[in-house]
Amino acid sequence: MWFDNWPDVLRVLLVGAAAYAFLVLVVRVFGKRTLTQLNAFDFVVTVALGSTLATIILSSDVSWTEGAIAMALLVVLQYVVSRLRRSRAGRAVLTADPTLLVRDGVFLDDQIARHRLTHADIRQTIRSSGVGDLGDVAAVILESDGSMSVITGSSLGDGSVLADVPGWARQNRS
Repeated sequence: MWFDNWPDVLRVLLVGAAAYAFLVLVVRVFGKRTLTQLNAFDFVVTVALGSTLATIILSSDVSWTEGAIAMALLVVLQYVVSRLRRSRAGRAVLTADPTLLVRDGVFLDDQIARHRLTHADIRQTIRSSGVGDLGDVAAVILESDGSMSVITGSSLGDGSVLADVPGWARQNRS
């Protein structure tokens, strides 16, 4: 239970170091996008990479080569998905639309409930943005990566950055 034998320990050390080095190399080759703020697909790949790395290290049933191929496949698939997201059709299928949660200081309760958020969650985000008065908030948007953005009335300008936020364009803004 605590110790089986030295060859197993040596295998974990050697295969673990090699698998980790390979994962670092693959992430380096495919660039910073692999490590940016996670959308749903990136999150799935990150969890799968961690699981694959653990399996390579701990399971003698999986060879280093099989594990390396699995990790490379996951990163290549992430790359393919990121390329597909550049097209309009790909974005429509792969990326969630941003969601308006607060408009002109008013909570949009239907959207808040739909995304399983609370007023407290949103107030915390507003405070974190350095805003002390809900009346100063033009919009709070739940972004496609799960983060929230706060736009104040004083920084709204013509609102052009909100053009892709459903529910915003219908507003008569002057």
